[in-house]
Amino acid sequence: MIGTVLRRFWPVSLFLAALAPSGCGGGDSSVLDRDPFRAPRELMVRNDLEARGVRDAAVLDAMRNVPRHLFVAESLQSQAYSDRPLPIGEGQTISQPFVVALMSSLAQVEPGSRVLEIGTGSGYQAAVLAELGAEVWSIELLPTIGALAASNLDGAGYGGINLRVGDGYQGWPEEAPFDRIVVTAAPSTIPPALIEQLAPGGRLIAPVGDDPRSQRLLVATRNAEGEVETTDHGAVAFVPMVPGDELPPVSD
Repeated sequence: MIGTVLRRFWPVSLFLAALAPSGCGGGDSSVLDRDPFRAPRELMVRNDLEARGVRDAAVLDAMRNVPRHLFVAESLQSQAYSDRPLPIGEGQTISQPFVVALMSSLAQVEPGSRVLEIGTGSGYQAAVLAELGAEVWSIELLPTIGALAASNLDGAGYGGINLRVGDGYQGWPEEAPFDRIVVTAAPSTIPPALIEQLAPGGRLIAPVGDDPRSQRLLVATRNAEGEVETTDHGAVAFVPMVPGDELPPVSD
């Protein structure tokens, strides 16, 4: 591991509810109604998620609540609710909303689920998992991106998310087992350490493949006997998952 960075934040839905005036029934008096990105976020859910087959009501509500514009640079906020990835620096991107919704739906997260995320990136996927009620542990390989995620999550008001800068191929063994593991960068094969850290009955979701033109989104499930079954859920394109020992040295 390169090091450990831990932060705790409150889910944004609770944060906004706490700010809303007591005794008010919504309308113009609510914080959510004063959110200038509320309408674009709702259109994103309706046109880019529901229209494309996302049916998980909890995931749709989470995507309505999480302020994606707070996970991109201010200069890109006007594009935050378009269904496409956006750059976040260091050659990394925030995933398009449909992919985040699809992976979150495939994870079948339940309130209280222990979820390990590999590849924190902007922090957006971690926020969606937290909004679903999960306890989230998230690992980011790049220190600058890890710091960005911590700042983004802090600004968005999220809680209960544990962040670490380290090698995602090794997982987070001292916190294992996990009910769900969500991998947001593409390894050539699913890392054995992550399978070992998956609880019986658990699900692991990962894009797999060296070439972004031929990557597949896989779901691995582990039964009580430790046997693993893998299903294929279509083509995707993610940045490669890089082991920690393959990072170039930091120049002075």
